[in-house]
Amino acid sequence: MLTVLLVKLLPVILTVDPPRLEPLGPAPAAASPCERRAVEGISYTICVFDRYDPGLRLYLNDEAGTPFGSFNALRETLEAKGNTLRFAMNAGMYHEDRSPVGLYIEDGKELAPLQTGGGYGNFRLLPNGVFVIWQEDGLTGTHIMETSDYQTKMAKDVISYATQSGPMLVIDGDIHPKFNPESTSFKRRNGVGINEDTGQLYFVLSDGWVTFHAFASLFRDELNCENALFLDGSISRLYDGVTGRNDPGVPMGPILALIE
Repeated sequence: MLTVLLVKLLPVILTVDPPRLEPLGPAPAAASPCERRAVEGISYTICVFDRYDPGLRLYLNDEAGTPFGSFNALRETLEAKGNTLRFAMNAGMYHEDRSPVGLYIEDGKELAPLQTGGGYGNFRLLPNGVFVIWQEDGLTGTHIMETSDYQTKMAKDVISYATQSGPMLVIDGDIHPKFNPESTSFKRRNGVGINEDTGQLYFVLSDGWVTFHAFASLFRDELNCENALFLDGSISRLYDGVTGRNDPGVPMGPILALIE
């Protein structure tokens, strides 16, 4: 029944996706979704969720139209409404006023348009991509796709949340063609990927400095993600409601959150 519903929603995309698995369900309340893992001498914080978790959200502004800017501000707002912030991470690039650089959709409303051109900087190192949270008939799901596929293959009427960033890290099982394994550009980075076989959604933050190629290799070779998207670099940080981890930093733009 669930497979039939998803085929109805995304007929083009699912021609290349495996059959949908049963939702894994939320992580136990007492268990942190995040763990530290060293790969090729580099430490990462790897947080894993169900790609169909109904608590997934994106947030930018409070009710007054002011960017939240921090995990604390978002958590306090959610708690005032009776919700709990389980997890959060910065969710894409933004301008000085903290408005999104690319497409941003929140609660079904497009607050910033899709950007399709190339140019200077990580965001425009094509192909870039879009992380989508869709909702239909009580179901929630996620996709990561190239910007061009989002334009032509994604059913827009089911999108509740979306954030555009770039570059893509892994594209249909291949590392971004412009990444150099011999690169000397080491930075802190965070990103998101989906394991299509298990239905697991990964949010990863490097604990130190890493190249794009090494970061993409982690998603493809260690986490078996067919598609993965870079979210940002030096400002990368996360919030873990179980362990109390709450990374400080400069005010941020879009925030991805998992709430209860």
